[in-house]
Amino acid sequence: MTKLIVICGATGTGKSGLALSLARRLGPVILSADSRQVYREFDIGTAKPTVDEQKLVPHYLIDICEPTQTMTLADYQEQAQTLIASLGVSPLLLVGGTGLYIRSIVQGMKIPRVSPQPELRSQLESLGQNQLYPMLQQVDPVAAQKIHANDLVRTLRGLEVYYITGIPISEQQGENPPKYPILQICLDCEPEHLDIRIRRRTEQMITDGLVAEVEYLSQKYGANLSLLNTLGYQEIKQYLAGEITLDEATDLIALHTRQFAKRQRTWFRQSPNLEYFNVNNSDLLEKVLTRINEFITTW
Repeated sequence: MTKLIVICGATGTGKSGLALSLARRLGPVILSADSRQVYREFDIGTAKPTVDEQKLVPHYLIDICEPTQTMTLADYQEQAQTLIASLGVSPLLLVGGTGLYIRSIVQGMKIPRVSPQPELRSQLESLGQNQLYPMLQQVDPVAAQKIHANDLVRTLRGLEVYYITGIPISEQQGENPPKYPILQICLDCEPEHLDIRIRRRTEQMITDGLVAEVEYLSQKYGANLSLLNTLGYQEIKQYLAGEITLDEATDLIALHTRQFAKRQRTWFRQSPNLEYFNVNNSDLLEKVLTRINEFITTW
């Protein structure tokens, strides 16, 4: 029987490092649950496992999409579910901080397979949220009740799905949880300690060549590439444009990462069935291994 072990938590909590140690002790492969690591060439700024680390343990769902393409949640879920069913390895480690990716697998979210429609979205967005939200209330009142009146992104998605399929998004959603057992381990620590870890990681990214990576990607794909407007890349773009110093860019990356980590911690606290482990425990690996072995022998 397939057994799935989730290693999740906010950015900077050491998920990848712990997963690598666990995989080398237990023998499983690693499935990434990171919404930016799926894109090729975005390496340092996404804290992607290095080539050497990927040689130590097989990694999947990394480098599976071109930066100019869009990996939708439905695309990710389909590829992850296919791998889980076909790899024939147990246990499997699902590792990352993208809550929706993890939820799509653990809870078996039913996701409308409607790819983003830029032209339709542009037309809708030009109407303004004050007009779009009443439109959603009319075509899908159930979805509208769950979406805040100022939430443009989810309003657009609801209308997009309806106009493409003719079926309200609320009728296409739901859950179909997998049959295999799942253990969810969430790494966490006190905010002040996480802040220190994030600062160190940010400085290490700069040392590892983040500036050169952003410069190369900007030249290859153009500075307006959407991925280059994400955390870590946007701030370095500002530095390369001469708008701020490298020290200021480093400070901004650390600040924005702390803010992002705070949102991640809130997300995971609202997720059910997580077992928390403090990353500052000197025997973290052994504690997690003990819990995993209990899980494996129980099922």
